[in-house]
Amino acid sequence: MQAVIDQLAATIREAAKQKRPLCVRGGGTKDFYGGEIRGYKLNTGDCRGIVAYEPTELVITARAGTPLLEIEAALREKSQMLAFEPPHFGEGSTLGGCVAAGLSGPRRPYAGAVRDFVLGVRILDGKGDELKFGGQVMKNVAGYDVSRLMAGSLGTLGVLLEVSLKVLPLPAFETTLLLKRGEAEAISLMNEWAARPLPITATAYRDGDLGVRLSGARVAVEAAAKRIGGAPVAPLQAERFWTGIREQTDPFFSREGPLWRLSLKSTTPPLALPGQQLIEWGGALRWLRSTADVKTIREAAVRAGGHATLFRGGDRSAGVFQPLPPVLMKLHRNLKQAFDPSGILNPGRLYADF
Repeated sequence: MQAVIDQLAATIREAAKQKRPLCVRGGGTKDFYGGEIRGYKLNTGDCRGIVAYEPTELVITARAGTPLLEIEAALREKSQMLAFEPPHFGEGSTLGGCVAAGLSGPRRPYAGAVRDFVLGVRILDGKGDELKFGGQVMKNVAGYDVSRLMAGSLGTLGVLLEVSLKVLPLPAFETTLLLKRGEAEAISLMNEWAARPLPITATAYRDGDLGVRLSGARVAVEAAAKRIGGAPVAPLQAERFWTGIREQTDPFFSREGPLWRLSLKSTTPPLALPGQQLIEWGGALRWLRSTADVKTIREAAVRAGGHATLFRGGDRSAGVFQPLPPVLMKLHRNLKQAFDPSGILNPGRLYADF
């Protein structure tokens, strides 16, 4: 394995010397996400394997090229899981790509985002130097929490080699309920539930149907189900539903038009935007299929106290991610300069400037 890492480091050093851009990628299942891909492909797929797994400590450490399917299978054997429900978007999805993309599934607002579960990382920076941050325990106060910077950085700060993650036990019992509601009432209900001690682990609304997933001890789940009401969904059907939301195989995602991801205050009323919407995360995540112009969508998101990302398709010339205020952009540039002074790692995947 050290030979694989040495080869990656040598490739980075040579690219830095020549100012040649590198396209850092694992399984390539999220190539659609972010800015235009360019540069020589630096594949981390050979850097794979579970390094350590301590079920009693709720910690797993694996190399970046390890398939997510392999990690999740190992966790299931011990009745554990990645609580942030990372989307795969294909069988080749890897741990490194999961962390670099920083995407989380339906459980995210109730359990936490991918960054909340990152304990430590090993990376190669833009000079080809191997760096290690964090560790394998939650209470690690040795220096800055740099490891979590890697979550959502899309490979612009370093090439992930190894990641340590906190894991959680699988729920003892789970049920999904379906309620027929209008959009405004559904948003109100989701926020009302969030203020109560209910074992909710997912919510999703589309086309008049409001789905809610409850997880935990059977007694608690059944009591909560009685309070919420609605029709129970058969387990296999429920699993297909939530998988379809997470992996974007639900019929909503096959509709025409660019797909936007709007992160807003959960209490935001229905958005008066053209197109179709699917609402997740208790109202805080709005998926929008729309041909409306970039300015209209982004201004609507800002008015609602949030931001809009062009997730799939559409014209990316105006940028995929919401433009940053000058102060935040300066911080991003300084980080990029510190980790990748030659600017060779995935240039343009986050913002055109770096």
